[in-house]
Amino acid sequence: MPELPEVEVVRRGLARWVCGRTITSVDVLDPRSIRRHTLGTEDFIGNLEEATVLDVVRRGKFLWMPLAMAGTHPRETGAGVALMAHLGMSGQLLMQDPHVPDEKHLKVRLRLSPSDGMPEQLRFVDQRIFGGLFVTSLVPTDDGGPGGLGESPLPEIAGEAAHIARDPLDPHFSFEDFYRKLKSCKTGLKRALLDQGIISGIGNIYADEALWRARLHYARATDTLRRADALRVVEAARDVMNDALAAGGTSFDSLYVNVNGDSGYFARSLDAYGRTGQPCRRCAEAGLAGVIKREQFMNRSSHTCPVCQPRPRNGRW
Repeated sequence: MPELPEVEVVRRGLARWVCGRTITSVDVLDPRSIRRHTLGTEDFIGNLEEATVLDVVRRGKFLWMPLAMAGTHPRETGAGVALMAHLGMSGQLLMQDPHVPDEKHLKVRLRLSPSDGMPEQLRFVDQRIFGGLFVTSLVPTDDGGPGGLGESPLPEIAGEAAHIARDPLDPHFSFEDFYRKLKSCKTGLKRALLDQGIISGIGNIYADEALWRARLHYARATDTLRRADALRVVEAARDVMNDALAAGGTSFDSLYVNVNGDSGYFARSLDAYGRTGQPCRRCAEAGLAGVIKREQFMNRSSHTCPVCQPRPRNGRW
């Protein structure tokens, strides 16, 4: 499953290529990839053709493109509609020129109005068909801020994403809101980091990496966490995501690529996740004998160093 940096890489690429362009035609090659658009293929196509893409916005791992419908002017306020993209396990949004052969698992093709030097097609490719596209309504944000990270400050959000908290890369992320929720939930720290109602966009890989950088164990009780500890883990999550963005994302699967078809390389720089039995780099630099340990956690895995991330006495597992 792509994590936040992967989705942000895609958002930045799409914003460069599609903002301000009109969708001239739509081909649905596999209706399964628009199954979340419950009104069917004709309605999906009818909503998109002649609509103009106003922005590409992300909150957590949710990605959407606000639209100005045919015959309307771009809005400054008020609820509208958007094309929502759910990448699932293997979804790819690729910009291609018409002469490029169709990908084997091409599901939906959007043709865009011409723009100098820019590819003319946006293609949704999905091997495993867990992802998809659908048109959805935008609703006002509950805090009056922008819906998510995008190029415009419209205070609207896709209805499907309205329930999730802001993520650490969002300029409108509130540490005070995060810390208040953290102190009141009375659970283990990693469980809280994976709860999108508390903070969004942090998946299993980046939770392990942020906790390693913050020197905190995943079972630390949230109601015992000091403000300085909570701030340290948020800053660590933000730093590790920015490092991943600089590398193009964390790619363990050849199915994840950005809009140009390139894979990320941050996997080579991970300090905790996937390094079971290997020396802890921080401990090694300090002359200590820490070794990364893997433990079962919520049907997944957690990776920690027992030396610099000691188990808490009253942890919540």
